Amino acid sequence: MHGISIEERAVILAQYIIDTGDTVRGTAKKFGISKSTVHKDVSDRLIHINKVLALEVRKILDENKAERHIRGGMATKLKYSKEKIS
Repeated sequence: MHGISIEERAVILAQYIIDTGDTVRGTAKKFGISKSTVHKDVSDRLIHINKVLALEVRKILDENKAERHIRGGMATKLKYSKEKIS
C-alpha cells in the first residue's frame, strides 16, 4: 500500500471490509499492515473523509465484534479435534 495517501488507504480498507465482511485482523493480514493501522483508518480517520462509508464499515465491525466469541470457540474446537486425530 505504498505510494497512496492515508485517506486513500482508509477508503480502500473500508471498501474491502464492506465488500468481504472481513475482520480487522483479516484485513490487516490481507494488506500487510498492522491491526492498529486498519482500526485507526476505518474507525477514526474515515469519519472525516467519508461519513457514509464510515457508518457502513462500523456496522460490519460491530457485527464482527458481536460474533468473535463464536469464531474463537470454533477455532478452539478445531484445534482440539485435530489433536485428537493425531
